[in-house]
Amino acid sequence: MAGAIQEVLEGNMGYRRASKAYSVPQTTLERKVKEARQKKLSCEAAAVKTLGRYKTVFSETQEKEFVQHLIHLEERLFGITLSDLRTLAFELAEKNNIPHIFNTDNRMAGKDWLYVYLKRHPKLALRYPEKISIARAKGFNRVALNALFDLLDSLYSKYKFSPNDIYNADETGILTVANKPSKVLALRGRKQVDTLPSAERGVLVTAETCVNATGNFLPPMFVFPRKKENPLLMDDAPPISFAVYHESGWINKETFLVWFKKFIEHSNPGPKKPALLIIDGHNSHTKNLELVNLARANNVVLLCFPPHYTHRLQPLDVSFMALLSTFYEQETRKWLIDHPGRCVTIYQVGKLFKAAFSRELLCKPL
Repeated sequence: MAGAIQEVLEGNMGYRRASKAYSVPQTTLERKVKEARQKKLSCEAAAVKTLGRYKTVFSETQEKEFVQHLIHLEERLFGITLSDLRTLAFELAEKNNIPHIFNTDNRMAGKDWLYVYLKRHPKLALRYPEKISIARAKGFNRVALNALFDLLDSLYSKYKFSPNDIYNADETGILTVANKPSKVLALRGRKQVDTLPSAERGVLVTAETCVNATGNFLPPMFVFPRKKENPLLMDDAPPISFAVYHESGWINKETFLVWFKKFIEHSNPGPKKPALLIIDGHNSHTKNLELVNLARANNVVLLCFPPHYTHRLQPLDVSFMALLSTFYEQETRKWLIDHPGRCVTIYQVGKLFKAAFSRELLCKPL
């Protein structure tokens, strides 16, 4: 139907010829073309079937592509819940300017749409993942672990990644107040030992780090809890690092997308040199339709760790983040001693992170 509408709108065919060429009813074609002209709809949007007073949002072709997209995410171990599916459907409609009646407040497709969509595509089935406590108690689940390494093996065989093109990215929250102070010397028997605090309450800044299999790091990204840009926050930060700003100071879809574009710029993947990016299951990574499409367009293969496995499998989580936090706390304590009467604020985070980051690279190359 969409092809017939396009032929008529472009003046290549008349109604009768287009209806015969595309095997569609002429009266329906005339109505769809009229609707496209009056409402200025795309051919795909005008071709959407209407079932009585109910109307599908996406065309048959779009729904099939959406199913393939969901299957692709599932094959890469991205767990998609029903809420995630509804959010992705809303993003798809908005991104392609498709008319819809989805809820614009919570930015999700409705439950009625979800029910009918799953009914039309029975190959999409629901499965309950293990609860965190059960998964941790069991340790590694052999089935999930084998699935991950089988998938890695198939990706290596297909794309022939070099170590320089295999990346792991992870984020860590940095508080201006240390979560767990280092031990200090005190008189034996003393029940309470005091130390200089940075402040009564910490402020969160997120650092996104990325390293490849040869141990080379990409410039880190800082997410500062601010609405407006402030260059002073990056004084003496690691070279080529950059900052984004969000009220929460935490990573989200928009800020991670900014980082991912920088990742493409620095890793420079191509058709003959694809990159593999291994990430965890954070919502900003896995529930982002624009991210997945951008990765596919730029020859980046995304792979997600199974839930509850990052503490044992993710390279940055296993061998980098804990020591980085320790060094950061030590650098904070030294700064407080050198600056009596002052508190660590987000203006010192870049400098302290740089010192801790440099110490770890010298102490323990990844």
